[in-house]
Amino acid sequence: MAVSDTIDVTDMITGTGPFGPSELRQLCEGLAEGGDMFRSLRLAVRDLEGTSDRSPASTVRLGVGQYLLGRFSDAIDTLKAADGSAMALYYLGRSQAASEAYDDAATAFRGAGRAGYDKAACEAEAAACLRKSGKLDEAAAALDAIAGEAEGSADYWCQRGLLSAANGSELAPTIEAFEKAIAIDPLHSESLFELGVLNDRLGNDDEARDCYAGSLKRYPATVGALLNLGLLHEDRDEFADAQRCYNRILEAYPNHPRAMLFLKDSSASSDMQLDEQQKRQRDKLEQKMGLPVSDFELSVRSRNCLQKMGIHTLGDLARTTEQEILESKNFGETSLTEIKEMLESQGLTLGQFAPEPVAGEPMLPDHEPSADEQEVYSLPITDLALSVRARKCTTKLGIVSIGELVRRTAEDLMECKNFGVTSLNEVREKLAERGLKLRGE
Repeated sequence: MAVSDTIDVTDMITGTGPFGPSELRQLCEGLAEGGDMFRSLRLAVRDLEGTSDRSPASTVRLGVGQYLLGRFSDAIDTLKAADGSAMALYYLGRSQAASEAYDDAATAFRGAGRAGYDKAACEAEAAACLRKSGKLDEAAAALDAIAGEAEGSADYWCQRGLLSAANGSELAPTIEAFEKAIAIDPLHSESLFELGVLNDRLGNDDEARDCYAGSLKRYPATVGALLNLGLLHEDRDEFADAQRCYNRILEAYPNHPRAMLFLKDSSASSDMQLDEQQKRQRDKLEQKMGLPVSDFELSVRSRNCLQKMGIHTLGDLARTTEQEILESKNFGETSLTEIKEMLESQGLTLGQFAPEPVAGEPMLPDHEPSADEQEVYSLPITDLALSVRARKCTTKLGIVSIGELVRRTAEDLMECKNFGVTSLNEVREKLAERGLKLRGE
């Protein structure tokens, strides 16, 4: 019998029955099975939001429901007004961490631990917030402080693995930590995902696929796991399975640009004849070029340096030379090696698609992008609302973000078949609306 058959979501969210960690774990496993449970959760949350005289306990249920729906800002507001219970504080921390308010989240997690929530889980989550804030030594100290009592915690071992990876440690202890987490909790989704990423990089496709699939058996599924699993299915010409992965993303995020693009390409690929192998490889390359570097586990130093350079996708890296990387402040040989290994795991190399430099013309802007410029550069190219013809040409060129577009010259774009002067002028006008230009203009 499916887990979803044993759960009444409406009663769990709007009722007065038990509502603790074990019930929520069941709910998450049921939601992972799909079906109508997600819709039932959404309707139950809507009904509770329409109730004006909620009790403190029902306010906690509402906040947790909003968190499960990915409505983190609403969850934070609701749970701050809740009863201050261990459950309320724990999911307040989860919501704040998802919103990258790491200091607030760490405070909430530790408050949840003092209020009676599983201490190992709370301290592990607090350590995760420290790690994500770049405070690696403090994160290590926090985990060391609970080492003895947390040996049986999957969350603890997962954070040990993530910290090991962030410190650039050898693969063996990193993998061992994730495997310990999975031995304790076979459905520990974060550990399974991270182990899948490591196997993916090592070229162990079967192991990676099993890990990604296992991580999806508990809700919420990570977008990265669904995208990576979809690509692995496409490698095996399992296009129907790939499309199911992309559709699961679109059920939660209807306008997710990469999921829409991957689904479109996968649907087209499923109709291809065997003699169109070259086109399928090109489509797969375009998909890989659009993957954000945030989908991969990198050290804090590498992430910060890439962000300062305006590099957001693997395509950005493939169009950036090794020399440009090393010229960035604080970017040394260790970080360079890490970046190369990440690209190699996807069959790409630094500078693979770097345009030939024009004499007297710098490859990059002569100033470091401001925070506002970096935010604009990271926006998907779909935000420019280009015409169908112009959009198809940018897709063929593997251009996914606005940042990737402004690094191209007019000549780069004109090399694409069917991209004429009309499309070029359209792109210029759309960029001008945001105060941007193509490179060299």
